[in-house]
Amino acid sequence: MMLGLLGILLGLSLLMVLAYRGWTILLLAPLAAVIAALFSGEPLLAHWTQTFMRAAAGFLAQFFPLFLLGALFGKLMDDSGSVDAIADWMTRSLGPTRAMLAVVLAGALVTYGGVSLFVAFFVLAPMGLALFRSSGIPRRLLPAAIALGTSTFTMSALPGTPAIQNAIPMPFFGTTPFAAPGLGLIAAGVMLSFGLWWLDLRERAARRAGEGFGAEPALAADDVTLRELATTASEFDPAEIDHGKAASDRPSIGLAVLPLALVIAVNLLMTFVILPSLDTAYLAESRWGYSSLAAVGGVWSVAIALLVGSVALVLVNWRRLPALRDSVDAGANASVLPVLSVASLVGFGAVVAAMPAFEAVRAWVLGVGGGPLVSLAVAINILAALTGSASGGMTIGLQALGPTFMEIASATGVNPDLLHRIAVISSGSLDSLPHNGAVVTMLAVCGCNHRQSYFDVVMVAVVGVLLALVAVIVLGSLLGSF
Repeated sequence: MMLGLLGILLGLSLLMVLAYRGWTILLLAPLAAVIAALFSGEPLLAHWTQTFMRAAAGFLAQFFPLFLLGALFGKLMDDSGSVDAIADWMTRSLGPTRAMLAVVLAGALVTYGGVSLFVAFFVLAPMGLALFRSSGIPRRLLPAAIALGTSTFTMSALPGTPAIQNAIPMPFFGTTPFAAPGLGLIAAGVMLSFGLWWLDLRERAARRAGEGFGAEPALAADDVTLRELATTASEFDPAEIDHGKAASDRPSIGLAVLPLALVIAVNLLMTFVILPSLDTAYLAESRWGYSSLAAVGGVWSVAIALLVGSVALVLVNWRRLPALRDSVDAGANASVLPVLSVASLVGFGAVVAAMPAFEAVRAWVLGVGGGPLVSLAVAINILAALTGSASGGMTIGLQALGPTFMEIASATGVNPDLLHRIAVISSGSLDSLPHNGAVVTMLAVCGCNHRQSYFDVVMVAVVGVLLALVAVIVLGSLLGSF
């Protein structure tokens, strides 16, 4: 048993350390899985082809449509000038005196509407640098402002968010993108309020100290190591950001926001009106994998919403997309490496969960004081931290422990919607450690480094999220899901 646990820890350590140094997850994940199996005395080739690959293929089968359509939608929003138009409108509306708020709200608007956070990074960074320069705000605070707007409440808390992290728990718990909407809104309020309070505190302190914008940044967003880290953390390959052809002019703010509004509205209609009205009993047949609407409805809702948003984008921006095929190709290609990277992490998690020694890990997680909600939060937080990936860490945790938590929920009367929201918020907290690809990318595009900016990123993207998670656990324990 101890040797098996050692193998699991060595595999995780290898994965974390070498991934941070830029080694590809596509090789690291199976290598780490083989190490875990070797120490447990399990058959290596069988676990590679029958355990690892089956789990990775299962993740691809479930979630590749969302990676594909999400990356495509983000690329079309970028090339059509829609993200720039929204950022520019937010800048003009709020003005340089509220530069911090402008960056946060612009990031929140585009990511809640379905734009990949990596696409948002590359648009928001130049906008934020210009705003911070004119307002005399230290450049080192920009990554935290971008993180608050793109990687916190719009990713894990706001009900209906099309972020892949919000979709992952749906097949495991039979939930929808709008699971626990009241608790999600409360969590979003905690994250946003705490983050804005902290950033305002830091800006005021900098002004009192006479600190200005600082030296001009040296941007470095095309590094190969950066690409490997980024594609593990989210659903867009940064290598495709410059492919295609950007529009020569921008749409009006109404046309720019229209596709985002459609994504949200169609997601809502599909979830609560259209899909429940359909006869989906056929899904229980063997040809459809003995499935159910509860297992696939959430993915269907988000996929259709992103598809409708993409079609609307093309229709209203037809003349602004002179190289539509190139933009579409770039968007589709941008989804491939991220989904394969996360699927590889899922394959590694499946091998670890199959090890006899994992029973000790399972027993420890379920034995954490505070009940199943706390146990679930601890498990997802730890795995997201170790992998540096919210989606990868959460999927590993739910693949291994999801059925167990559903059994506990059924026995104790816990609403699966509550499990869903806690799992998603948990995935987006400790994933923001220094080796996280989103953090590294964000610092790079802002021309900052960990020493300058990481402390503020931790405060808004880790501490604020953990405070929201505690609030949801406490309220959920007392009042249930709402």
